Amino acid sequence: MASPKDVIILGAGTSGLAALREVRRRTDDFLLVNAGPFGTTCARVGCMPSKVLIEAANAFHARKRLAAFGVGGAEALAVDIPAVLERVRKLRDFYVSGVLKATDGISDKVIEGRATLLGPDRVSVDGREYGARRIIIATGSRPVLPKPWAALGERVFTTDDLFERRDLPRRMGVVGLGAIGVEMAQALARLGIEVTAFSTDDMLGGLHDEKVNQVLREQLSQEFTLHTGAEVELHAHGEGVRLVAGKTQVDVDAVLVAIGRRPNLDGLGLETLGVALDDKGRPDFEPGRLQLGDTPVFIAGDVNGHAPILHEAADEGFIAGRNAMADEPICYQRRTPLGVVFSDPTTAFVGRRLSDLPEDTVVGEVDFRRQGRARAAQKNEGLLRVYAAHDTGCILGAELCTPSGDHLAHLLALAVDQKLTVFDLLRMPFYHPVLEEGLRTALRDAGKQVDDSPDRSDLANCPAMGTEALD
Repeated sequence: MASPKDVIILGAGTSGLAALREVRRRTDDFLLVNAGPFGTTCARVGCMPSKVLIEAANAFHARKRLAAFGVGGAEALAVDIPAVLERVRKLRDFYVSGVLKATDGISDKVIEGRATLLGPDRVSVDGREYGARRIIIATGSRPVLPKPWAALGERVFTTDDLFERRDLPRRMGVVGLGAIGVEMAQALARLGIEVTAFSTDDMLGGLHDEKVNQVLREQLSQEFTLHTGAEVELHAHGEGVRLVAGKTQVDVDAVLVAIGRRPNLDGLGLETLGVALDDKGRPDFEPGRLQLGDTPVFIAGDVNGHAPILHEAADEGFIAGRNAMADEPICYQRRTPLGVVFSDPTTAFVGRRLSDLPEDTVVGEVDFRRQGRARAAQKNEGLLRVYAAHDTGCILGAELCTPSGDHLAHLLALAVDQKLTVFDLLRMPFYHPVLEEGLRTALRDAGKQVDDSPDRSDLANCPAMGTEALD
């Protein structure tokens, strides 16, 4: 075995590449080991191709609103699904090519193969042993697909396969209604496919707030059939698939399975590190350091299951890369929790969940059915709920299902991160007419319930005008 490397990075996904960037700033003595295709889950089969598909679906779906604007002829529009999928792959390949540039110039330091830990300072790659002073585990995750379902062949697939298909069948089932399932079920339905979706959980899109969840459910139910609250079975039926959930039975041509992702930990050799593992073989770690016990091993990205979202994976690669090269690992403060589901209306959560907050937490809300700018755009549906401390009005979190909810969520994330109160935000200007005026309505609702909200000598107390045209 050659002299040990300063760092060996296992995995070239988002977190692995972020770690690589930090390591390369400090040493040339490293190895990057990757099994499977390069290009990151996000660029190849996740965030980016899925959004290209969603944009096409939303563009076609917009025809249903044209008549309300006085625009005729929409009934003549048609969608070419093979062309849609071809564009998805074309843009996907562009995004992947950009990611691959991260490894330019280091081909002699990149090994393609499957790694196994032999201890906290040794790695075997396809039988060849390498030493390391520090190791970063960033091996990512893969879609969960039960073996009996996989045995049904090409009739059952995940998002790892969806974008490779040249066409889509007339009837599709979607199993799982977390973020990916909600997004894909709605997009497929908007492309004219007959979609029936199933979920064992009544809460959709990762939501915790029952009122927001009900709004999302009502919106989705207008576009495809929903069945929740029962376990789902898949059976071969002719050339298609039969889905069975309780007393419900549906026949489809193919099924998209979106029931979660599994960390790529199996066969990795974590048991050689001498750290405690839970009943699923996952190690304990501190999210601010990402260090496994007192070993020189760090775990980052989807593989640790902490926050499987791209910006969190990039952050964790940064933390792991920095700490792998530091004399003493630093505990970094993580960002305000933020998650977005690109449904229509957009679903999002920010900060702390209502179920985790004190009972006296103030909740301010706004129904977008009567929001002026939303009505002008024929997008007046949705609900926003803001959570604030009862004594101070400090904004603690929010859940929403609203038009342009991704933008509203970012504004609320800033407020939570800066520990702003509802009154701090109400002192900010709200231009007219914008969707953010809906947020102002929710803030005013919360402000009325806060103990610390008597007469104020500032513009936080400026009330609503009481008319849709002005509020």
